[in-house]
Amino acid sequence: MHLLGKTNIDFIGKRNISFVISSIIAILGIIGLVQITRGAANMGIDFSGGTSMQLKFAKPIAMADARTALHKHGIARVDLQEIKEGNKLLIKIDKNAGAAVGKSADAVKASFTSEFADNPYVVESTTEIGPSIGDKLRKDTLVAVAISLLGIILYIAWRFDFKFGIGATVATIHDCLAMFAVFYLFNKEINLLFITAVLTIAGYSLTDTVVVFDRIRENLHKNLKGAMQTIFNASINEVLSRTIVTSTTVFLAAASLFLFGGEVIHDFSLALLVGVLVGTYSSVFVASPIVVLLENRALVKQGGKA
Repeated sequence: MHLLGKTNIDFIGKRNISFVISSIIAILGIIGLVQITRGAANMGIDFSGGTSMQLKFAKPIAMADARTALHKHGIARVDLQEIKEGNKLLIKIDKNAGAAVGKSADAVKASFTSEFADNPYVVESTTEIGPSIGDKLRKDTLVAVAISLLGIILYIAWRFDFKFGIGATVATIHDCLAMFAVFYLFNKEINLLFITAVLTIAGYSLTDTVVVFDRIRENLHKNLKGAMQTIFNASINEVLSRTIVTSTTVFLAAASLFLFGGEVIHDFSLALLVGVLVGTYSSVFVASPIVVLLENRALVKQGGKA
């Protein structure tokens, strides 16, 4: 599909503006990442430890009544999410909620059995994670993200050139930091689903960047006349329609999950939405301009003209 036809947009010429925007995003992302590493963000029980339960009631139950019942029985730090389809309630209890890990589920069942005797329920799922395991998961997750980014730079460097690998890696790190920034600033829960979304977007961003780099490499091999900036701009414009179509279809799929997927994957789909937008932006305004800067610097050192 050629939605735009032939375009001639000077993407590389706008690199100074894009670098300022990306720097702000990166700084916010680094702040969020530091806070997440320290455990000072809104950490899910996957990383902080605690109990997660999903209950299905025979009749609808008010969130306020459920919270009051839990507080009455000594469970203070609790996060409730209503799942309207099927009268379900998702309960997440912090490790410091007032009951020891391993006993929180019993405390929840006791409180609901006592306070809602006329509204029977069944426990659909229960997950309990100790604080030491949560801390280890958090550290292992950050290591996994770092290893994946290292793999990206090695792959791009092998397939294209080391300068292209740097550009792709910086763009991918930029996308990950953007997602960390959004979730930290809006106090969204950081859990394993979020990390899954981060790694998914890292792969998506890399794929989008590789498509652009492939066209750039083709045009460079054709020995097209013109400055490096001209060749890169022409290549990006040639694949622009494909980039927009691909991003739009992925965005619509993520949007449908966000709107209709339910509370459990709400934050996961939000992370995908943010990642698709930022990933599309970075493949054009971050990865390629960085490669142009590196290529021009190499030409200047060799005594050529950028």
